[in-house]
Amino acid sequence: MKAVVMHAFGEPGVMSLDDIQLAAPGPGHALVTVKAAGINFMDTGTRRGLGAALSLPLTPGVEGAGIVMAVGPGVNEVQPGDRVAWHYVPGSYAQQVLAPVSLLVPLPDAIDFDTAATLMMQGLTASNLVHCVHAIGPSDIAFVHAAAGGVGQMLTQMIKLRGGKVIGRVSQADKVDAVIAAGADYVVIGRASQVASQVLRLTEGRRVNVVYDGTGAEGFADSVSLLDYFGTLALYGRFMDPIAPIDIFSLPRSIKLTYPSVMHFVRSREALLEHSRALFDWVTAGKLKVVIGRRYSLAQAEQAHRDIESRQTSGKLIINP
Repeated sequence: MKAVVMHAFGEPGVMSLDDIQLAAPGPGHALVTVKAAGINFMDTGTRRGLGAALSLPLTPGVEGAGIVMAVGPGVNEVQPGDRVAWHYVPGSYAQQVLAPVSLLVPLPDAIDFDTAATLMMQGLTASNLVHCVHAIGPSDIAFVHAAAGGVGQMLTQMIKLRGGKVIGRVSQADKVDAVIAAGADYVVIGRASQVASQVLRLTEGRRVNVVYDGTGAEGFADSVSLLDYFGTLALYGRFMDPIAPIDIFSLPRSIKLTYPSVMHFVRSREALLEHSRALFDWVTAGKLKVVIGRRYSLAQAEQAHRDIESRQTSGKLIINP
């Protein structure tokens, strides 16, 4: 079968399209034909060799949806022919993937593969941020960095579903319409470190209750300055720009800093199924819209990484093997 393979860490050009052979699924595993694989910014960090120690060669990608082809001994959770989705199965940029069945979520007929591959990682991340990390209420004002991105648009919609107000930040004017379409009350344009005064003008001087930031260091000081008493700065994203060490005693207004992991949100299979079903129900009911920015083939993985790293894209990028 075909798979995107890295034989070295580095720039997008280290990825190639190779023929590989997967082993038969063992106990607790299933062989799945990948119909759609989600492209996440964390994949670019994996490609560069950042984070946990990884062995080469490897196939990037962790998110996707497809059809179960075979199961290992003793597997009862899924059967061949089942439609499934997953949020974290390494090796997803491929025609097939070996997946732990504990991480496979049954896919309702109403949810297509592309939608599922868009929802799993970014949808669960956004759900964690607005339900657990800072439970948005009707009086809350949220400031969302990178609001035109996949997580940003999910966050915006979910905040509005919970009755909050959203001020979204985009880097350039051609992304404004996408954020307004997602439901944002206001949009500011500029770099992360250049928009605090715009936000305060829009709120008539009122600070915000929560800042969601997947970019990191550049806007950190401004994000802190924008937070009201007991506000929350929620940082997310595996490979954001690193933030310098800070003195916790210097933080003003009893604000809270957190770097939550979606893995903790779905740390049990029961939680994974519950939160995934909630996402599927919202989509089916028309409450949550999935925005796919671009689609690529496996052979176009290099271009997909160049596009996502350019930060010129809007919505979710996916691969259709």
